[in-house]
This record gives sequence, C-alpha cells and structure tokens, in this order.
Amino acid sequence: MTTDTPTVPLRVVVWSTGTVGRHAIVGIDAHPDLELVGVWTSTPDKAGQDAGVLAGLDRDLGVSATTDADALLALRPDCILHAAMTDDRVFESIGDLTGFVRAGVNVVSSGPVILAYPYGTLPDDTVTQIAAAAVAGGASLHVNGIDPGFANDVLPLALTSLSQRIERVTVSEIADYSTYYQPTVMGELFGFGKPIDEPALLWYPNVLSLAWGPVVRAIAAGLGVTLDEPLLEEVEHRPAPRDISTVSVDIPAGTRGAVRFRVIGTVAGVPRVVLQHVTRTAADTEPDWPTPSDGAGCYRVEITGEPVMRLEFTHHGANGDHNVSGMIVTAQRLINAIPAVVAAEPGIVTALDLPLITGRGLVQQ
Repeated sequence: MTTDTPTVPLRVVVWSTGTVGRHAIVGIDAHPDLELVGVWTSTPDKAGQDAGVLAGLDRDLGVSATTDADALLALRPDCILHAAMTDDRVFESIGDLTGFVRAGVNVVSSGPVILAYPYGTLPDDTVTQIAAAAVAGGASLHVNGIDPGFANDVLPLALTSLSQRIERVTVSEIADYSTYYQPTVMGELFGFGKPIDEPALLWYPNVLSLAWGPVVRAIAAGLGVTLDEPLLEEVEHRPAPRDISTVSVDIPAGTRGAVRFRVIGTVAGVPRVVLQHVTRTAADTEPDWPTPSDGAGCYRVEITGEPVMRLEFTHHGANGDHNVSGMIVTAQRLINAIPAVVAAEPGIVTALDLPLITGRGLVQQ
C-alpha cells in the first residue's frame, strides 16, 4: 500500500465469520505481526457478538462483529481478509473487492477464485479496471488459498525448479467431501444428490475454465509457456452406489455421487498443464479413480519429463478431518501473505508476484 516499511502490528479486518472466516480470526489473533480490529458479518444475529465467541475460542477478543461495512472501512485498516462466500456471486464480490482497494484498503481474499490469476480468463478491460481502482487507492488485491491457490500454483512451480525437462505438469485434488460443510457448493454448484443428467452450475461449458483455468494459466505463466485457446474441459459423473449422508446434502442412491474433472492447457495441441479434481462424497466409492496414499484427501503434483516427480501433500486438523484443515490452510495462506501484500506495489498481486511466504512468527516458544 505504501513504499514505506509497514508498521507492525498490521491492523486487519476479517470479512465474514463462516467456514474460512472463523479460522481467520483465530489465525490473526495468533500472529504476532497482526492485530484484529474489526469483523464483518452478514448475519444480524451475530452482530454485537465478540469475535472470540464467533471463532470458537474460549475467550473474548474485545472486537465485536458488525453488519456495518462503512464503519469497518472508516477504521482505515491496513488490510481486509475477505472470506465471504463468492462462488454464487462472483461479479458482485468483484465489485466489493474493487470498492475496498479503491477506498485505499489492501485485500487478501479466498475468492472469487477467478482473480487468483485473472489474465487470459477475465476480459482485459475488466482486469484493467480492477487494477486501476487499486492503483488509484494505493492498495493491493491478492486472491489465493489452497485450491485454487498454493496447492496448484506455488507448490507445483517450486517442484519444477528441480526439472531438467518438463513434458507435463498435473495438479490434482483428490478428496472425500462428506465432511465439507458448504450446502450451496455441494448441492447447487456440484449438484450432488441430484439426477446425473440434471445440470448444475459447474458443468455448464466454460465454467470450470473460469474457476480453475486461472491456476492452469498461472502455472503456464510461471513456466513461460503460451497455451492454446480455449482451455479444454473433461468431466465424468458417477452415481452414488447407495444412500449417502454428508454434512451438507443427502445423496440418494443413483443420484450424482462423485465427479472427476480436468481443465487442460495445451501447447500446439499437446497437454502440458492439467488441473484435475477427483471429488467423492464417500471415501470408499469409485476405487478405480485416483485415491490418496494416506487419509481421505490430498493434493498431488505429478511432473513428467526428466526426472519424473510426484509429490503428495496431505493435511488434517486436530480432530483428524481434512475438510476442516482445508479451511485452516486457506485462511493461513492469506494471513501469512498479509505483510507482503501490504508492502507490495498497488494493483492486482498474484502468487507469482509475491516473495517467499512462510509461517514467520508462528513457531511456538
């Protein structure tokens, strides 16, 4: 936001208290270089409640949630950590984020994921308008997380630094979503629990390229590769073999119970960068599809060439669940990037623009 060295602690507002936002509150409170100064909620019943209560901590933090967006902007925070749901309101949320940076507040956000690397996906004039608003406000905007995010931008690109020759980079999320609490995502976007031939938002042409195409393009940009246009999409749906109950939706036998999709970037017609998702709603289904080597979920990077490399990244929370820790790592990737984003030149800041981000300050003493 400025060319001066940022003052520590940086003052941060958390925007939303849902599955990612509540973990963001915990993470900011634990970070020695950050100070929580405000929390926004869309839920009137949460207004006035202490952030510590909303985050599930055993103590108050002295910061109350509010539905008053203008009051939070008036605090002039160094950064907003935006964790509100964006999957079902992409362009409205782009407007929100653009307004924040135009007002001079840096933003790190978990969505909309199209902004993780918007070049080549969003129209050029839209990207220019967002960047111009950020420059006018002297602020930076960074969208990231775990997927789209670290698991399919920084992680695979770091691994390619070991390559002598690269033929193809494939990045995969392979996961059981049964404990993933996002009813809108599970029911409306994926269409789990609905007839397989009934359309859901993700399966319309070009939607996958809008959502995950940015990470395919980011990897290509990091490797100095120009992809053919358009990106290719492949989708395979499988019916639930039995009635399945998840925390988000119930899935009757025979309805959509598992999905495997790919977004493929080609060069001269040859696949060079592949984004794959293997999404189950019960861990024991579709045994012929890729499965994690350990646990019920993983991220996998596979690089063919010389040498051939494969890296599997797993995580789980204190309760052993990978979907809960998925929300934690999403929040923490953003939290730990805040100092670098605040220090960055105004504009859109992608993972390719940032220095090495670490858990600096978080080692327990």
